[in-house]
Amino acid sequence: MFTDVEEYILELPEERQLIIQKIRETISNNLPDGFEEIIQYKMLGYVVPHKIYPAGYHCDPKQPLPYIHLASQKNYISLYHMGLYADKELLKWFTSEYAKRCKYKLDMGKSCIRFKKMEDIPYGLIGELASKMTVGDWISRYEKSR
Repeated sequence: MFTDVEEYILELPEERQLIIQKIRETISNNLPDGFEEIIQYKMLGYVVPHKIYPAGYHCDPKQPLPYIHLASQKNYISLYHMGLYADKELLKWFTSEYAKRCKYKLDMGKSCIRFKKMEDIPYGLIGELASKMTVGDWISRYEKSR
């Protein structure tokens, strides 16, 4: 179990540490105010803290409301963005921009983007995606989806 972000990153293979750190910096530099960086679900997470959204996550109200998560998996890096699942226009924008900026096909589930080609991670696009939704926007979309 990891207790903080730095510990999580240091436990990764060296080549993954650099990539995860670069994605982390990209998200942190672009994420609107109010989100908090934590370890959640054994991953690096960006959440709406209880001080802003006391109800927490409906699946487990003791957990803050999840928004973005980042993980190093065995064969890829995962970026989970709950806003893509909740907002069809954001998903449409993202898939269109990904096709324009990346040479490999998008590998994506409902909210999970899998990066298998480490040399083709669209850091700029990740930054733009992180900037698209404020805490208030995310809470509103989350509540509408419930």
